[in-house]
This record gives sequence, C-alpha cells and structure tokens, in this order.
Amino acid sequence: MMMTLKHRALTAALALGLGGCAGLSDDSGFAEVQQQTQARIGLEARWPKTDAQHSAAQRRVAELLAGPLSVDNAVQVALLSNRRLQASYAELGMSEADLVQATRLPNPGFSFGRMRRGAETEIDRGFHFDLARLLVAPWASRVETRRFEQARHLATAQTLSLAFEARKAWFMAVAAEETLRYTQEVLKAADAGEELAARMVQAGNWSRLDHAREQGFYADAALNVAKATQARTAARERLTRLLGLWGDQTNFKLPERLPDLPKAPDDLPDLEQQAMATRLDLQALRAQSQGLASNLGLSKVTRVINVLELGVARNTFSDAPSTERGYDIRLEIPLFDWGGARVAKAEAVYMQSVDQLAHAAIEARSEVREAYLNYRVNHDIVRRYRDEILPLRQRISQENQLRYNGMFISVFDLLADARAQITAVNGHIEALRDFWLAQSDLQMAQIGKPHGDQP
Repeated sequence: MMMTLKHRALTAALALGLGGCAGLSDDSGFAEVQQQTQARIGLEARWPKTDAQHSAAQRRVAELLAGPLSVDNAVQVALLSNRRLQASYAELGMSEADLVQATRLPNPGFSFGRMRRGAETEIDRGFHFDLARLLVAPWASRVETRRFEQARHLATAQTLSLAFEARKAWFMAVAAEETLRYTQEVLKAADAGEELAARMVQAGNWSRLDHAREQGFYADAALNVAKATQARTAARERLTRLLGLWGDQTNFKLPERLPDLPKAPDDLPDLEQQAMATRLDLQALRAQSQGLASNLGLSKVTRVINVLELGVARNTFSDAPSTERGYDIRLEIPLFDWGGARVAKAEAVYMQSVDQLAHAAIEARSEVREAYLNYRVNHDIVRRYRDEILPLRQRISQENQLRYNGMFISVFDLLADARAQITAVNGHIEALRDFWLAQSDLQMAQIGKPHGDQP
C-alpha cells in the first residue's frame, strides 16, 4: 500500500513538471524586437524564415526603391534586406531553445544486465531518474530566462544600430552626390575662365602669370571633381552594403540635396536620466548581472550534490523462483572536490559583470553629453552658414557685379569672387551633413550600442 502511494506521488510530480514545461514559440521572442523598433524609430523589423516571407520582403524593398530613396525608406530597406542583421536574429532562436531545454524534465534511464555464474544466471533490470537535474531545474530555468531576455535586448540594439548606421550612410551619400554636382559646376566655370585667360594672353592684354593662376584654378577644380567622384562612389557603396542590395537594386536614386536645417535644436534637459532608463545596452547588462547572480546561487546549491540519481531495480535469478525488488540511490562523495573553485569562479564572474555595468553607465552618461553638445554645436554652425556667411557672400557678389557693370573691376575679379563663394558653399554642404550625422549619433547614444562580447 505504501509503495502504491509513493508511486502515485511520483507520477503526480512528473505530470506536474511536464505540465509546466515551456514550448518553442513561433517567433522566438522576435515580437518584442518588432515592438521596440516600431516604438523607437517608427519602422518595421522583419525576420523572414520561409520563401514566402522572403518574397514578401523583397517586394516591399522593390516598392521602396521605385522612387528617390528618402532617409526613412533607406532605413526600412536595411531592416528588410540586410542579411547580417537577419543572421543575428538566429541568436534569439538559440537562446529560446536553451530556455526550453532548461525547463524540460530529464529523460529517465533504463538498465539491463545478464550475468552468469556456472549454472546460475542473474538478470538485472533498473529504471533510473536524475533527481539532481530535477531539483535544480527552477534555478536553471531562471538563469536561461534572463539570458533569453538579454538576447532580446541585444537583438533590439543590433536592429536599431543598423538603422542608425544606414541613416548616417544615407546622409553621407546624399552629401557626396550634392558635392559632386557642385564641383562639376565649378569645373565648368573654371574651364570658361581658363579659356578666356588664354585668349587675353594671345591678345597681349594679360600676363602669363595671371594665365598660370587661372590654369592652376582649373587644375584644382578638376582634381576636386575626381576626389568628389571617389567620395561619392565610396559613400554610395557603403550605403548599398548596409541596405543589403545587389544587382539592379544598386541603381537606386537619391534626392538631389540634404534636408533643410530644423528651425531650432531639440531641448533635452533630462538627457542623462532618460539614457540610464532607456539604453538597451544597459538593460542587457542588467539582465546579465541578474542572471549571473542567479547562476551564483545555482553554483552554491550544486557544489556538493553533483550526481544524484534515484532508481528502482528488479533482479531475478534463474535458480530460484524468487525476485528481488527495491531501489538504489547513487550519490557522488565530495571527497576531493567540494565545489569551492566553481563557486569562486561564479562570484568572480558576477563581480566582473557588476563592474562592467557600472563602467557602461559612466560611459553612457559621457556619450550622451558629448553627442548632445556636438548636435547643438553643429546646428549653430549650419545656422551661421545659412544666416550669415552665405548671405554675406551673396551681397559681396552683387556689389562686385555692379562694379563690373560700371567697368570698375575686370571679369577676373568676378572669377576670384566666385572662388570665395565656392569655399562658402562647400562649407555649408559639409556643415549640414555633419549636423544630420550628429543628430543620428545623439539618437544612437540615447538607445545604446549593442555589446555582443559580454561574458
């Protein structure tokens, strides 16, 4: 009767444990990555796994590439077709598999033996169950749960990191296109000036020194076009790689100029506090520290009980009608290894993660302060170009045009003034590009960069 009650209790415990086992989800936790991406940048992240899903993603990419590629559309294309990002999502599936495995009950074991001694034959049959794994299953489950949470944080951070890399690459590519077009216009003007200077020299109205200066200006303009062409190719190819495009897709079109400067920069008085609460890298490090703390508790529990198996046995003998029944327990004796080294290592790893988290928080505060300062300074620089330097160069050009019409200055004085305008226009293009890059850096600093090499 007693054995029957024990068997029923064991059966009930096994059924309860099996009922609590987690199963693999359809998306491996990717829904949270999608929600975070949508909430932070307003764009959609996808993880296509089937041929139909890949085809749907490529159709969406083709739609986005049909017209001039805006910055938001460029980021969306990167989220849909960058295969490096898609490969990183596999970490979610692996982490979830570890979590599910930690919640599964260990498989029971069956043993069978047949021994002969003279005319006597002994048959041993046993059924064993790993009680140690069953006892530590709650701790192991909590550890893997935190690791899975950390994997989700990391996947979100990698998604947003790629988004801002693509965003910055788009600004670089558009600025390079705009600079190339402007240097080509300058080359045309320099060509006209050099031709006019050659005619003036032939007519005897100009010195060879002045002619050489115009030739030097034309040579510099041609060199600038070559450099701008190289910069344009490099910027466009980097954008192409981040977008994950190939073949005919690389012929995408970009806008002719950068977006205008916002009227006023964003005011962020609580920037550091917001970063501490929302940066994904800090959230991942916190989850890691919590998981290691749980792992430390697990190490202390299992420092002595390393192997604990419970089993039932049934032995029969060929020379006697009787049958032996009973159970056996196998326990490792901590004679040489008491588990102190494992606990010490777990404590050291945990303290390492605590220090890493503290250091990451200090760096995060510094990063957001620096990024915000660069953002504000670049806004002021572009505003000065727009409101002061370019209007001033335009007024100087207008005054020189009036003097030229009154025959007070020559055409070459006008050309010299045009060269000064070239410097101002190029400076404005570069400053506007740097502002949009600084804005992207500020947004990335508020989100945090992924740290894939944490212990």
